[in-house]
Amino acid sequence: MMEMDKMSGDSYATPKWLFELFDGWFDPCPLNNNPEFDGLNIEWKKRTYVNPPYSKPLLWVEKAIQEKKKGKLIVMLLRADTSTKYFQRCQEEGEVIYFGRRIKFNGKTPYFASMLVIFNGL
Repeated sequence: MMEMDKMSGDSYATPKWLFELFDGWFDPCPLNNNPEFDGLNIEWKKRTYVNPPYSKPLLWVEKAIQEKKKGKLIVMLLRADTSTKYFQRCQEEGEVIYFGRRIKFNGKTPYFASMLVIFNGL
């Protein structure tokens, strides 16, 4: 769930209020700086929340779609960028929920809008 204190170009910590909604869910993107942990190459759990690195979201969206097809519930926090292939895949395979305004990450508002995408294979 990428809980961290700083914002960078690739990593935005899930806001606390949103993080708490997914308490107890599997997190394939923990901020643990363990180079041997690869959330893209492991089996995800029945309920998984993903706040992936923002530099390569398509890889994570495709993984979420694979896991959905195995009967899992995957919720992703992503940048809402309608010009991208990952956005198109989210619309094809999931349910997209837009926030009414830009959400704050650790008290800072980024330059982009965010969305939740639900891939429901249950």
